[in-house]
Amino acid sequence: MALEFEDGMEVEEAISSPSSTIFKRHGLKNSIQTNFGDDYVFQISAKDDWTSMAVSLSTNEVKLYSPVTGQYLGQCKGHSATINHISFVGPSSPHVLYSCSSDSTIRAWDSRSCQQVSCVSTGPSQEIFSFSFGGSGANLLAAGCNSQIIFWDWRTMKRTACLEESHMDDVTQVHFVPSNQSKLVSASVDGLMCLFDTSGNINEDEHLVSVFNVGTSIGKVGFLGEANQKLWCLTHIETLSVWDLNDARIDANFEDARTLASNSWTNDHVDYFVDCHYSAEDDRLWVIGGSNNGTFGYFPVNYGKTRQIESAEAVFRGGHTGIVRSVLPLSGTPGRTSKTHGIFGWTGGEDGRLCCWLSDESTDKTCSWISNTLVAKSATHRRKGRHSPY
Repeated sequence: MALEFEDGMEVEEAISSPSSTIFKRHGLKNSIQTNFGDDYVFQISAKDDWTSMAVSLSTNEVKLYSPVTGQYLGQCKGHSATINHISFVGPSSPHVLYSCSSDSTIRAWDSRSCQQVSCVSTGPSQEIFSFSFGGSGANLLAAGCNSQIIFWDWRTMKRTACLEESHMDDVTQVHFVPSNQSKLVSASVDGLMCLFDTSGNINEDEHLVSVFNVGTSIGKVGFLGEANQKLWCLTHIETLSVWDLNDARIDANFEDARTLASNSWTNDHVDYFVDCHYSAEDDRLWVIGGSNNGTFGYFPVNYGKTRQIESAEAVFRGGHTGIVRSVLPLSGTPGRTSKTHGIFGWTGGEDGRLCCWLSDESTDKTCSWISNTLVAKSATHRRKGRHSPY
């Protein structure tokens, strides 16, 4: 794969990248050093057509890169506090990137010009940790805040509802159900997941459908299964559970998920979980676990009759030197070649690096590249630990 280096790019000595997987080798292709201090990568999100990917940093900025070449495309500056969530998935142009922050705003950016095109605010001292677009009329924007869920009509940016009794602590996740856009799932530090029907005039007395008690602070949730009828849930103490959304019951609970994954990983120890990845095509779920030295792997999760976390099917090492914060797979599963020149995906972490990984055998020539022009270290910022709820 030919790499396009931007002006001022310094190519360093090649990095060896051994890997261990029953699938094709997943080798480090290149990495971008995005800073020269304590700043690091929070999240990576890509456009559907893979022409650009957005990277949120602890400098309160979003950087844009080409996911195929790694070329730096620009930056979006405007947030004054930690950026908690970014996504290209919205109701307007596919070029629009959305971001929410602890500065009480959700902002929309034109990714071609890197200019802000709209902004909505919850008011002072109301941090926003997550957002989602949906609703039965596809007109709602929901945001998870300090113990509240706030709704706007995104077409007018007018607030339409505020749910403030269902959760007692920070709402870390809100997601409209992909197969039923009138339903919304929320998750919180209070250990609860809630399912709401957002049809009509939204209120908690009539629109709270069910409550799932996870029992500990929830970090991330996502959908899986036929018609997205199940939920996976990762907590801040690294437990994993799978729930039936329709029947409001737990299907599998892995309170010792790290131990189970570590026992099947002979080369390393799982210190934390980054995320989960579900392949609808294969109906398979993986939990992505990592070690503090930067190695991470994809562990298959059997949540049926045989409830177990199996041996890692793909292991990635040689790229990161610290905790991995975000994994963006460009291909559908750990063993499949992506349509984008054999790239498996990108990762970002607390070492301030973006790493690109290949899913084919062409990993003999690897390189690390650094640009002094990508990110200037911010003078002051609030560093948040990985185990912070946000």
